[in-house]
Amino acid sequence: MVGKKSGRALLREEGLERTDNNLDLTTWPQVNMINQKNYYTEFLKRDDQFLAYRAPLEEERSRMVREARDKDRALAQGAPADGAMAVDTEDAVDEAGASITSREDYVSKLIIMHVGSQNLRIGLGTDALPKTTPMVIARKWKENEAEEDGGEPSPKRLKVDGAVPAEAYPEKWFGEDFANQYQTMCSELRTRMRTNKRRVLPNSKELVVNFNRRTPPDIISEHNDINRIDWTEIPANAKNAPEYFTGHEALRIPEASKPRYKLFWPIRNGSFNEKDYTNRNQIYHDMSKIFEEAFRTQLGITKPKDLANYKCVFIIPDLYERVYVTMMLDILIRDLGLGKVCLQQESLSATFGAGYSAACVVDIGAQKTSICCVDEGMCVEESRINLKIGGADVTETFIKMMLFDHFPYAEMNLKRRYDFLLAEELKQKYCTMDESSIIVQTLDFHLRASGQDTRRYQFKTYDETMLSVMGFFKPSIFDHSHKLDGRRKVIPRSVDLYDGSPNDPMSIAQIAVIEAAGGKSAPVNGTQEPVASAAGASTPARAQLNLLNRINDMEGTPKSSVAGSPAPEGTPVPDRDTPALGEADQPLIFRDPVLEKTKAAEERDKVVPAMPLDHAILESLTQGARGEDRKLRDFFGGIMLIGGGSKIPGFGVFLETRLRELRPFYGKEILVGPPPREFDPQVVIWKGGSVFGRLSSSGNDSWISKAEYDILGSRLLSNKCMFAW
Repeated sequence: MVGKKSGRALLREEGLERTDNNLDLTTWPQVNMINQKNYYTEFLKRDDQFLAYRAPLEEERSRMVREARDKDRALAQGAPADGAMAVDTEDAVDEAGASITSREDYVSKLIIMHVGSQNLRIGLGTDALPKTTPMVIARKWKENEAEEDGGEPSPKRLKVDGAVPAEAYPEKWFGEDFANQYQTMCSELRTRMRTNKRRVLPNSKELVVNFNRRTPPDIISEHNDINRIDWTEIPANAKNAPEYFTGHEALRIPEASKPRYKLFWPIRNGSFNEKDYTNRNQIYHDMSKIFEEAFRTQLGITKPKDLANYKCVFIIPDLYERVYVTMMLDILIRDLGLGKVCLQQESLSATFGAGYSAACVVDIGAQKTSICCVDEGMCVEESRINLKIGGADVTETFIKMMLFDHFPYAEMNLKRRYDFLLAEELKQKYCTMDESSIIVQTLDFHLRASGQDTRRYQFKTYDETMLSVMGFFKPSIFDHSHKLDGRRKVIPRSVDLYDGSPNDPMSIAQIAVIEAAGGKSAPVNGTQEPVASAAGASTPARAQLNLLNRINDMEGTPKSSVAGSPAPEGTPVPDRDTPALGEADQPLIFRDPVLEKTKAAEERDKVVPAMPLDHAILESLTQGARGEDRKLRDFFGGIMLIGGGSKIPGFGVFLETRLRELRPFYGKEILVGPPPREFDPQVVIWKGGSVFGRLSSSGNDSWISKAEYDILGSRLLSNKCMFAW
């Protein structure tokens, strides 16, 4: 029997005995294991660990150090010798002078930009008013815009009896639908004027048509025209002709120029123009060239390298598209080289310019109308509305109505540059919403075209000047047939980085507008019927209906648990529309939330958001008040009309009357007015951006610097924007 062996003997026999000299096998430092029951990390838990927060603090700290050094240097060079009191006085003087100098330098290096579909308003922080330049670029092309599509004019004339429309049938040029709507609006206006005790002549239309039909123009030679136009000069040698023109020069290029130039408008209906462009880079470069020329001609910044010393407040729409914002930011910082850029929403900027803390801002632009409630320095997200109607629709409809009534200049074509400028001039001069001005009156205008003698036309108008503006309250009279052409063909929509679902901002008010425009619901006294939203969002009434449906549909869940727990994404859900089957035979369907959101966004893109302006304002107010009657009354008393379309005489009074008819219980509270202090409604938004930009940079952490943008790109916007990105 073998005796028991010791542990040392076993180690020796098995070869497991340690024979080294206790030296480490490597000189690399060894880290002990972490006790997972008791450990803590501060990674990304403090603001100073984010570059977006840390960089402004470091910049402010370096600025304070630099100012302190300059102050000490000034004291050392000119320190007085009469005691401490003199030193303190000199210190105060130097400090005040230094602050004033630095403040003036800061404001002089501040640029404010407001981009619209038709005009760009740009200016420095020291300017009282902005400079306005058309948002257009003319490039060399094989044919101009009036020669495309076989020279088809705008507004389009339909053929009469299978032939080219003759001048004897202008009332048939635009189809029966337009003619019926126009005549209906004429009858409604006559009835309204009789109700308001206005004098209405029974043969007013006949007087207008007969006068316009038989009045020839007067010819004025060019040397006798004191208001002749200076056209853009094109070199005789086509090879020396510039590649492009921008702004007013582009609109004054002769139609028959050699070489031909075509106008491109990069912004259309408040977003990128995907109809006239085939490449995203073309839009990018055209926007960059327009901005660069505006800096040079309007602001006097001739050297591109100097832009690194400038800051820019760039104003974006309330209901923006993320691709639009990121592309504009990329143009300003990377392509043009601006030092810092700050983003500001239009309605919030308008309240800065007007000095209001709470208001409902109605901005009527050239091709879009935006409505938004602003409360305590923030745009109410669910109240934002973007209508694709504006002053350009009024211009086109006004010309249609004039041509319908045998306008003497029957060849008017809004695709021609001089005709477009003439139509805008006629609209600004003669369109009104004042019923007392609706009488038969004789007017005139001068037609000036390059290479032609000036022609002076006389014409009569009656109700066309008001009915064209009434399109804001009856948008079916406007032509919406081409507003969605090319949509999402050049620039795809923005999607979420993680699940690929559309992530452009959307509001309940905008969804209600789209549903009404698509025929899913009808406005009832300015509000929408409870209809399930295409995007999954719902108003409180819709939420109550959905909750009741869920309660009624629940069979296996106890009544004490009303909501239940949502199933994970992709979980098979039984189809409730099928008859009851056995558990093994029950058909299952899979719901993909990302696919549903994508389809809903695609359906929304097929509908032109157009709605009567008064109903849209009430929808925005309803969502902005969030059910609070006191807040609703505050918004009713602070409806502010801005934008070029709001300058039509009598427009605010007419809108106020319509709102009081729809909401008689709030008749005393409803107040629609222009901006205070006799501000031009077109520049209030720009002025608000200037006020915001003048705030000290130390208290404003929304500036995006070039160094930060080079590192993080558009990811900075989630930390830099004052609104939900």
